[in-house]
Amino acid sequence: MTDKRFIQTSVKPVRLGFLGVGWIGRNRMEAILRSNRAEAVAIADPSEERACEALGLAPDAKIVADLDALLSLDLDGIVIATPSALHAEQSVRALQTGVAVFCQKPLGRSAMEAAAVVAAARSANRFLGVDLSYRYTEGMQRIRDLIRHGELGKVFATDLVFHNAYGPDKSWFYDKSLSGGGCMIDLGVHVIDMALWCLDFPQVTEIDSTLMKAGEPIDKLEDVEDFAVATLTLANGAVIRLTCSWRLQAGCDAVISADFFGTAGGASFKNVNGSFYDFAAQRLRGTAAESLVQPPDDWGGRAAVDWAARLASGQTYDPACERLVDLAKIIDRIYGSVKFSARR
Repeated sequence: MTDKRFIQTSVKPVRLGFLGVGWIGRNRMEAILRSNRAEAVAIADPSEERACEALGLAPDAKIVADLDALLSLDLDGIVIATPSALHAEQSVRALQTGVAVFCQKPLGRSAMEAAAVVAAARSANRFLGVDLSYRYTEGMQRIRDLIRHGELGKVFATDLVFHNAYGPDKSWFYDKSLSGGGCMIDLGVHVIDMALWCLDFPQVTEIDSTLMKAGEPIDKLEDVEDFAVATLTLANGAVIRLTCSWRLQAGCDAVISADFFGTAGGASFKNVNGSFYDFAAQRLRGTAAESLVQPPDDWGGRAAVDWAARLASGQTYDPACERLVDLAKIIDRIYGSVKFSARR
């Protein structure tokens, strides 16, 4: 059941097109349609098999060839779940046509690409959303409330972790020109966003990072990292430390956490038993821990449902999307702070 805090009521479902209906695209499509905030008008995917599977969720939708075909229809919005190299261009084209966009992360392979999308949304006065879905977990919502209400005092340190014991199964992830990077832009982006969102997007003054591939520091600009460590120093002196990886020998499917330490207490968000989907949150006081949230929590599609509901209620350009450019700039700086060794 969808949490009512994340949606607004609407009078008429919006008409959506779905571009890319692999696992994540189909999952978000199902969540949106289940919310009754939207109807699926058309589906486009290079795989006929995937398109037909998605059609099972919306038998009245039509299968069309591509983005051009989608944009020729009378759509209110488009949900994009395609390879990263296509996100920015496809989003810009949709927005310039007057169609709102909900896109998978990353919005662009660089801050320049992300900024172009935000500029297109602003110019067209259309609603832009990105699937930074961990914001919508009950645990992160509760922790953000604690921080925003000052209950942890000054948060001076944040530890972020996202280890995936598996690697991506698509070849384009390992081509930096197509992906924009490795585990940092794929996984790190989520936990960095979680921290910045909780801390009200503080200014980052200094970044230091180490990127590795197959157990060695990367030594070529085109290398795609499978392990990354970064330290972000904030203008108020606080520090955010981040570690993320693909295929780490972690002893479980995934290790995902965000720990916030303040002068008046702490808060912890962690996955349970190596799960990608189940999370617990705690408030920390000295040696004591108070449970805030325990699974289950059906959070995966909430960002998409919230976008569809706000679109149905008449939402146009939301300046909050400009934070997406700030996030992309930090990722750029993490990659740019790497010092390549002389090894060849």
